[in-house]
Amino acid sequence: MDPAVTTPVTPPADSGPSRAVLAARNGVAVVFALNGLAVASWFARVPAIRDGLGLTPGRLGLLLLAMSIGAIVAMPTAGLVTQRLGAARSVVLATLLVALGLTIAGVSASVAAWLPGVAVGLFALGYGSGSCDVAMNIEGAAVERRLGWTVMPRFHAAWSLGSVTGAGIGAGAARLGVPVAVHLGVLAALVLGGTLLGARAFLPVEPEADGATPAGRRRRLLAAWREPRTLLIGLLVLAAAFAEGSANDWLAVAFIDGYDFSEAAGAAVFGVFVVGMTLGRTVGTVALDRWGRGPVLTATILLAVVGAGLAVLAGSGPVAVVGVALWGIGASLGFPVGMSAAADEEEHAHVRVSVVAVIGYTAFLAGPPLLGLLGDHVGTLRALLVVPLLLLPTLLLVPAARPPAAVGAGASVRAGSDA
Repeated sequence: MDPAVTTPVTPPADSGPSRAVLAARNGVAVVFALNGLAVASWFARVPAIRDGLGLTPGRLGLLLLAMSIGAIVAMPTAGLVTQRLGAARSVVLATLLVALGLTIAGVSASVAAWLPGVAVGLFALGYGSGSCDVAMNIEGAAVERRLGWTVMPRFHAAWSLGSVTGAGIGAGAARLGVPVAVHLGVLAALVLGGTLLGARAFLPVEPEADGATPAGRRRRLLAAWREPRTLLIGLLVLAAAFAEGSANDWLAVAFIDGYDFSEAAGAAVFGVFVVGMTLGRTVGTVALDRWGRGPVLTATILLAVVGAGLAVLAGSGPVAVVGVALWGIGASLGFPVGMSAAADEEEHAHVRVSVVAVIGYTAFLAGPPLLGLLGDHVGTLRALLVVPLLLLPTLLLVPAARPPAAVGAGASVRAGSDA
């Protein structure tokens, strides 16, 4: 038996968390939500962009690869940048890139019909989103430690809620025939402005102790790449990211092609997935505090396997949509719990979160072209069977997410336990 989400925490005062910590919690949630809104706004318009540019599933997969490459390029050093600049500055600069990327991709796709321009925009979107992802998870872990209870999945629920909003707006924009450039340009401005406000509430930057020199930071990053537990957590996050990213990239297109849904209905199916993610992440904090990381991750991974399989094999659109909802709930906790596990020890959180993020985002690098090429041969819907096949062996990685014994001996977020 060990604590469910055990992290070294600053014990809260008798009166509870300070106003500054509660404000930081709210600011982090806003940043997560706006990042989800930005990313989902792009994904919701993928079918329209595919049709406008006349792309096959294979070529679309290669185009989506540009976004993943941007994220992978950013993440190896994103933790060090966050340590140097602070989380607030890091997320603002990263979101500026996200806004530019959305605008460039939208204009290139719907105004110029220029494929290289879309790829450049997606690279900037991926670079900014990947950098923001690391910075806001580091800040979220710091807030979680100071609050004294599990909250990271709810930050990711805010991301999912932003995604639901983005999917809904995208479905409405598609139905009303709003040009992609106008839709994404307006969203980019809103996301940037909101992030500036949210980041102002982040925790103040604390002075670094040891390893504050550039050489010291690099040594700590290289050391994190040699830690077995960190690498195993990274593989767990990779599988979770693949399960989530495959739905982000391909659900709308798969249901349009496989179940003859309209473009607006396909975007709505993506919204169903994100609603499931949001529900799982909201309720998941209670489950994690009560039963622990191990049992909860095992149960949700199995649920994702069943849901993804049902979505592909149901043969009926309404039944398949039920599978999508189960898939969303099941895929909801792997990523946030992995990030919490990587940040269990505050001293090493920056570098370990970076390492786990790099490994996890490899799924976004390999996923789009893999599923796109499979889709050319078996259809986009059938290609999604890769998701449950990958998730099943992931069950062997769940023990790595349990808190290390040295941390477990200290303060814990809640008294829940892993079986």
